[in-house]
Amino acid sequence: MAEPEPATEELILSLSPVKLHKLPHLTDYLSQLPTHNNPLQQNPFYHLSDGFYITPSDVILRQIVYDLAGSGSGAASAHPASAYHRAGPRRHILFEPSSIRAAIVTCGGLCPGMNTVVRELVLGLWDLYGVRQIFGIKAGYRGFYSMDPIQLNPKLVDHWHKIGGTVLETSRGGFHLQKIVDAIQHRGYNQVYIIGGDGTMRGAVEIFHEICRRKLNIAVTGIPKTVDNDVGIIDRSFGFQTAVEMAQQAISAAHVEAESAVNGIGLVKLMGRSTGHIALYATLSSRDVDCCLIPETEFYLEGKGGLFEFLEQQLRENGHAVLVVAEGAGQDIIPRNEAQKQERDESGNPVFLDVGQWLKSELKNWWSRDHPNELFTVKYIDPTYMIRAIPANATDNLYCTLLAHSAIHGVMAGYTGFVPGPINGNYAYIPVEEVAKAKNEVNTRDHQWAWVRSVTNQPDFMRT
Repeated sequence: MAEPEPATEELILSLSPVKLHKLPHLTDYLSQLPTHNNPLQQNPFYHLSDGFYITPSDVILRQIVYDLAGSGSGAASAHPASAYHRAGPRRHILFEPSSIRAAIVTCGGLCPGMNTVVRELVLGLWDLYGVRQIFGIKAGYRGFYSMDPIQLNPKLVDHWHKIGGTVLETSRGGFHLQKIVDAIQHRGYNQVYIIGGDGTMRGAVEIFHEICRRKLNIAVTGIPKTVDNDVGIIDRSFGFQTAVEMAQQAISAAHVEAESAVNGIGLVKLMGRSTGHIALYATLSSRDVDCCLIPETEFYLEGKGGLFEFLEQQLRENGHAVLVVAEGAGQDIIPRNEAQKQERDESGNPVFLDVGQWLKSELKNWWSRDHPNELFTVKYIDPTYMIRAIPANATDNLYCTLLAHSAIHGVMAGYTGFVPGPINGNYAYIPVEEVAKAKNEVNTRDHQWAWVRSVTNQPDFMRT
């Protein structure tokens, strides 16, 4: 009989040194800017108490799990722990509200919650800080220099959170740095709020650097938008939970179709170019999935331990199977010609072939070859545009509000070149350069991916 673990004693833990990531500030290159008292002090909706205002010493630790035994990836060590400035209102601000001209732009693909972020930026600037000159930039980055802006106010945006997509419209590409910064300077914008994915954040880095080079009194913040949840450092990106919720509906439909056919397979393709978070979380949530394929893991079709062998076993045992595949999975095994290998979209990303259609065709060919006299059905569902275009659910709407308000508080305090976002559940300000480089990939060696495989019983697709 195993000995019980000894009771743990009360310990006093001394953490390793903390490295506070430098957050860019307008006074880094404009040292004589005047400060103003935060107008929240006169806001009747707030009852200010001790700790209401965030101080420079308030930080958020990136890593909060430590191994007291001093071994493993979570061990406390001599290496400094990473920390970021905590998000929230500051006692003093660098912008006088009547002089603010704020610009808001949405870029890249659609994502649930984009309109909510715009709405909450407008209401936050208007109601919290008394800003009255707020402008929406149409059609993404190109809208700065090719279109007239829309003047925004609370009445105009009041219902936007109930609408999918982006009322400001969006586009990919159109990034011409000099034209964009010239337009920002020409129109007198001194606060710029950029909503977009990883490509958009890389553009925000360039805009930030060019504004610094010109020594302009303009603060820039990025609000990361990616339904795939592939933005690193922060806990999650807005729209992700809505996407998982809708993905479950597609999986449920595929399960019904597969279960209602003889040797039926329900095939669902979900979003996820470089990461499989939507497929993973939808698989764990639905419990109807027999195999989940994501970009972070390779798979193969034929032979022992391959996909076809596994699906045949599932059909023999259960009469049906549900297969979920992220759009970026299997791209290395789909045949393509030289022109397809070189093809890029407007943002410069490689154009992916449709792994769902390819799998559907391969499944049918396999069955007709190996089981020519048996019934077989593949029902293919691609809910991509249904998911992208819907309004955010309640959880994402609340999250979008907190992101927007965090961005406003940071910009008003003079911070620039940053992204607001939750780290371990607490909102922080992260340099946009770090966010633009960081990726949030599925770790296929952790407990969560093991949980997926235990739920689906799928093979690991490791060739022996």
